[in-house]
Amino acid sequence: MNKTIERRQFLKTAGAGMLVGAGVNMTAPVFGAVPTENNADLSKMPRLLVGCCAYSYRQELTHGEMTMEDFIRKAVESRFDAVDMTVYYLKSTDPGYLENLRYLAYKNAVAFSGVACHSSLVEADATKRADVLADVKKWIDVTDRLGASHLRIFAGKLPNGASIQEAITWVVDGMKAASDHAAPKGIVLGLEDHSGVSQSADVCLEVMSRVDSPYARINLDITHFVPSATQDAYAQIAACIPFATVSHIRDRFDDGTPIDLDRIWRMYAQAGHRGYMSIEYEGNASIGEEPAATGLPKLVAKVRDLCHKYSTV
Repeated sequence: MNKTIERRQFLKTAGAGMLVGAGVNMTAPVFGAVPTENNADLSKMPRLLVGCCAYSYRQELTHGEMTMEDFIRKAVESRFDAVDMTVYYLKSTDPGYLENLRYLAYKNAVAFSGVACHSSLVEADATKRADVLADVKKWIDVTDRLGASHLRIFAGKLPNGASIQEAITWVVDGMKAASDHAAPKGIVLGLEDHSGVSQSADVCLEVMSRVDSPYARINLDITHFVPSATQDAYAQIAACIPFATVSHIRDRFDDGTPIDLDRIWRMYAQAGHRGYMSIEYEGNASIGEEPAATGLPKLVAKVRDLCHKYSTV
């Protein structure tokens, strides 16, 4: 019990320190002191690149109006730097199919920012946890065959009767074992702050502290953090930026409140972050979003402008 309390206190303290480095001073200029060639400090040189998740085209991909090959070609048309290969839409994992996607992406100079699977680590039953771990390892191998260096995974929702501390331990154990499988392949696992136990920065940071591996990080979706009495969503995003891999970008929080994307980009830039800002458009009319046909191009334009504004590339 004492160790858990001490760890939580450390994470809160560490999180506060991260906030200072990641953008509490929102009035400070970001690029007034960009390092010059003769005075380079690489830790302060952000590289924020435009990406897009296949999930943004889920309607077309689900109904056969688009294939994953088409999605890669769409990246050229839309000038994406990279695409996130959501595995729900892969035709198969048969020999040749994944390798052909990898080759097509290379020929079109499109990077894979990562792969995203649906595996969730929070399971009360030990047998089910073992099955999930086997599934994660399978998708790590698929990620390797695609030539990507990142796999998104989920924590999951808290089962009835389980405590949050039990759930965190299940996530930690799963990520440790999965990271051991991913590390020799040079693949990083990104735990998304998705619906469920990981919608708190404190939980995400505790998992990172306990797994303690450079191959275990946070797939930071700026949409999902639940505000607490001490931290709003922006503070939680800032606290997790030092552990961010791929970032999933939308323009509204889960409750429909518009996101101040300029503020988000400034925090990333002030933290010296380098990574893909991967658009994951919902088109959810219930929270005021436009259909993807009109809303997605507008979000793409915003993200591109912000990457140019706040990045060194």
